Amino acid sequence: MKDKIHIMGASGTGTSTLGDLLSMKLPHTYLDTDDYFWTTKFTKQREVSQRRRMLKKDLALNKNVILSGAVCGWGDNLKNYFDLVIFLWVPEDIRLERLKEREFQRYGNKILVGGSKCEQSKTFLDWASLYDSGGMDVRSKKSHEYWMADLPCPVLKIEGDYSGSERVVIVLNYLNSE
Repeated sequence: MKDKIHIMGASGTGTSTLGDLLSMKLPHTYLDTDDYFWTTKFTKQREVSQRRRMLKKDLALNKNVILSGAVCGWGDNLKNYFDLVIFLWVPEDIRLERLKEREFQRYGNKILVGGSKCEQSKTFLDWASLYDSGGMDVRSKKSHEYWMADLPCPVLKIEGDYSGSERVVIVLNYLNSE
């Protein structure tokens, strides 16, 4: 069994969903990098040193952990911590449609033109649309692949539009085949 699992991928690929679902099947504590990255969810970032300190504390408190989200850049010192990294990729059109739906679920009409969340939502979606084509200067597939290239642990890549339950089966089959 892998004790320390990190799930990463673009925004909208389902890293949080998979982490949550796996934590119901495995004896692992579920942590989400968003809880360390943001002081005010999706608007104000926490200082890097504070993120690292908070995350390291929580990782030390739990023997079995599933961490979803991205730590590339600010959490590079954690590369040796993980027993398994799961990389999720979903075709861009599907991923962006999911994000648009999620934005509407979170903020409703506030994301429409003239709404109080319109600019924030547009900026976020523009940023998220760079993932497949972006370079090393943004959170991109290229930067994630670079980060994963020298990991000392196995990487399980799940690429395609799978449901959360299908992904859980893929991961559990992988873990049971070791």
